[in-house]
Amino acid sequence: MSELSDLTNAPAKVEVQDPGQLIPVVRSTPLVRCNPLTKIAVALILMVGALLSIDLVSAGVVLGFTLIGLPATGLDMIAALKRLWFLPLGALLAAWGTAILAEKSGAVLVDLGPILMTAGSLDAAAAIFVRTLALAIPLIVLASTIDPRDLSDALIQHLRLPEVVVVSVLAASRLLGLLVIEWQTLSMARRARGVAGGSIARRTRSLFAGIFVLLVQSIRRGTTLAMAMEGRAFGRPGRTWRRQSVFGAGDGVAVAVSLGVCALAIVAAHALGTWNPIIAG
Repeated sequence: MSELSDLTNAPAKVEVQDPGQLIPVVRSTPLVRCNPLTKIAVALILMVGALLSIDLVSAGVVLGFTLIGLPATGLDMIAALKRLWFLPLGALLAAWGTAILAEKSGAVLVDLGPILMTAGSLDAAAAIFVRTLALAIPLIVLASTIDPRDLSDALIQHLRLPEVVVVSVLAASRLLGLLVIEWQTLSMARRARGVAGGSIARRTRSLFAGIFVLLVQSIRRGTTLAMAMEGRAFGRPGRTWRRQSVFGAGDGVAVAVSLGVCALAIVAAHALGTWNPIIAG
């Protein structure tokens, strides 16, 4: 009885939709429950707000909203920091190159021989740094909350993409991990039998032999998958769906908020005089 009471009083476990994804989803939020097409639309809208102009204000508005809205994504923030640490580093490298190569204007702030940085070049570097993060973070974060199965259902049911193509791509993406495991198992088995290693020629032969084995296994698995899809009437007219892809009120709210942020970024850049469109006209 005591064990039963402990189980009933224990806190509910966090929800993990797909443990194999880039960033685990640890809880369900209204944004996580949105349709996959809505998440893609939100990411693209936010990217447009930061893409139209190379300036600090518009990119800063989009990035600030993205960082504020991270709790709504339901992601494991600790895992996100561990796996996305390269984003600030990449943005910093892009900013460094911009600071060195951008047109020199304004007061000279750094003059170390070949390295010359001015106020104008540093402003451009800061804009590139923030803009890179504003473009990458929304897409990666929202894509991490998309279940591939839900995405395939949405692509077929709403965008009317070919069922056979979409489901085949989904199955191939799900089998990539299995392909890696099989290659590792095959390599260990060949080493245990003494047919791997040695000279470069022997390693090359072993490599091609392993690739041939994987090819045969892939063909067999593809044949089985094709028979299973044919048995489930994929690609036939009138086929019903067990999982219905629907849009709800939360989808409209998410798109409306993203459009508002995009408009705010553009208006703020115009109001502060920092608007610098990528296409002059």
